[in-house]
Amino acid sequence: MQPYRLFRVTALAEAFSWTGLLVGMYLKHVAEVTDAGVWLFGRLHGVLFIAYLVATAWVARAERWSIARTTVAVLASVPPLTTLLVERWLSRRRPAPAEVVRTGAPAEERG
Repeated sequence: MQPYRLFRVTALAEAFSWTGLLVGMYLKHVAEVTDAGVWLFGRLHGVLFIAYLVATAWVARAERWSIARTTVAVLASVPPLTTLLVERWLSRRRPAPAEVVRTGAPAEERG
């Protein structure tokens, strides 16, 4: 798997696990219905948080990100759903792949 693709997948998964954890915390502490959501999504979010940090380090090294860009991507893992915003911001600032620059179309479109 390519580093940026893994980064994108883990950013999305980390954001969804944050959402699940927030819902679980609501159900546990506000509605006082169950703590199953916190139990499940707490563990899942912990694993995905670490995976996001590893993916961030990998893509930062592979694409030679600056310290500032890498720091923003790492800090995005703390506030809920911010990884989605940062991933979108970073995807717009990526250089075009060599195939697109050379031919004007991605390889899958040229067929």
